[in-house]
Amino acid sequence: MKQPDNDLTPDLSLEQDDRFPSGPWTGFFLQREIKGKSWMELVLTFKNGGVEGTGRDWVGPFLIKGKYSVEDGKCFWHKSYIGKHTLVYNGYNEGRGIWGMWEWDRLGKGGFHIWPEALRDPTEQRLVEKADVPIPLELVESETLSQPI
Repeated sequence: MKQPDNDLTPDLSLEQDDRFPSGPWTGFFLQREIKGKSWMELVLTFKNGGVEGTGRDWVGPFLIKGKYSVEDGKCFWHKSYIGKHTLVYNGYNEGRGIWGMWEWDRLGKGGFHIWPEALRDPTEQRLVEKADVPIPLELVESETLSQPI
């Protein structure tokens, strides 16, 4: 009788570098003809310098197959839409996801950025420090003058 698979031991054959966690990723690509970000969802596996995965975006479902380097953070893969065309992606991971360019000989090229779902969107602007807004000097002077002595 087969025992239930309750082993919580991490799979050490997967990449251990924090920049390349296997699992769900999200991100977007930019295309000159389309205004704004085109979002995509991916599930990637990083192992022994190779990356494989699946995903989907507005074009349709796709497969990912390529390579990555922990030494310099460079990445390269093919994004093959099932039953459709294939694009080439070249990027770099500096610790906040993978940035780079995609290219397709029939359409041109554009930018992209993907990151592990566990991270917040690194492209969003965030308030990093909050301070009280100073009171305008005119208000301080008028209140001081209007109070009885």
